[in-house]
Amino acid sequence: MNCEWVKQNGVLYLYDELPDDARHEMEQHLRKCAECAREMNELRELHQVLARVPVEEPSPNLVAASRMNLQEALEQAEQKRSFAWALDVAGWLQQMKFSPALAAVLLMVGFGGGALTTFSTFNKGGSVVPTSGGENLASVAVIRDIINPQPGSNNVQIKYDKLVPDMAQGSMDDPRIQQLLLFAARSNYNSGVRMDSIDLLTQKPDDERIREALIFALRYDKNPGVRLKALEGLRAYVKSDVRVRDVMLEALMRDTNSGVRTEAIRALQPVTADTSVRQTLNQLAQSDSNPYIKTESRRVLSRLPDIQ
Repeated sequence: MNCEWVKQNGVLYLYDELPDDARHEMEQHLRKCAECAREMNELRELHQVLARVPVEEPSPNLVAASRMNLQEALEQAEQKRSFAWALDVAGWLQQMKFSPALAAVLLMVGFGGGALTTFSTFNKGGSVVPTSGGENLASVAVIRDIINPQPGSNNVQIKYDKLVPDMAQGSMDDPRIQQLLLFAARSNYNSGVRMDSIDLLTQKPDDERIREALIFALRYDKNPGVRLKALEGLRAYVKSDVRVRDVMLEALMRDTNSGVRTEAIRALQPVTADTSVRQTLNQLAQSDSNPYIKTESRRVLSRLPDIQ
C-alpha cells in the first residue's frame, strides 16, 4: 500500500466503507507515514466542521416538484436505456473502486435522498399525521383511487398502497383524509388521481394548506386538466389573496395550454384595475403568439376605463 492509494481512499476510510483487510492495511500505513496521518487528520477535522453546519430543510413544494419531475422522467425513459445501464453495473463498480470522490458523492446523494423522502412525510407544522392503521405517511407508497361514494356527501374513500394495499375512509373534515388528498395532489404518478384529489380539495379552499396545494398544482402540475381544476378552485380568491393573483398571472404568461391561459384571463377580470394585471394584458394584446389570447386581452382592456 502506497501514499497515493491512501489519499484516494481517505474518504472511504473516514466513512467506514473500506473492506476490513484494506482498512487494516491503511491503519498500519497511517501509523508509519506521518504525512498521510497528517492529511487524514485534516480530512477528519473538515468532516467534523461540516457536521456542525445546520442542514437546511427543503420546502414541501421543492420536494413535491422534484418527485413529480423524477416520476415523469422515469415514465418517459426508454426501456433499452435502462437495460443498457443495468448491464454496465460492473463498470460503475469498477469506477467506484478507483474513484473515492465518486463514491463519496454517491454516499452524500443517497443520504440526501433519504432525508428528502423523510421530510416529505411531514406536514407544515412538522408533525406526522397517522392513517387508519396507525402508520404515518412514510408508509404510503402511492394513492391508487379516490372515490366519493355519494355525490354531494362529505364522505370520501381513499385507496392507497403501503407494503400492502390499504384504504382510508372518512369525512373531508378528517385531518388524515385531508393529508392523504394533499399527498395525492402533490406527488401521485397518476394524473387521474391528482385530478380527483384537486377536485375534492377545491371544496375547502379556505384551509391554508389546501390553498397552497392548489397554487402548487396550477404552477407545476404537468396535466392541463389538473391545472384547470386548481385554477377553478382558486378563482374566488383572486381579489383577497395576492399569491393567487400572482399564480394566475404566471399561468396567463407561461402556461403551455391555451385553455388554462384563457381561464386565467377570465379569472383575473375582477382585478383588472391592478397595475400588474393591466401591464400583463397590454403585453399579451401587443405581442402574444396565440391569436385568441391576443384578442381576448384586447377585449378585456377595451372594457376598462382609462386611468388618468
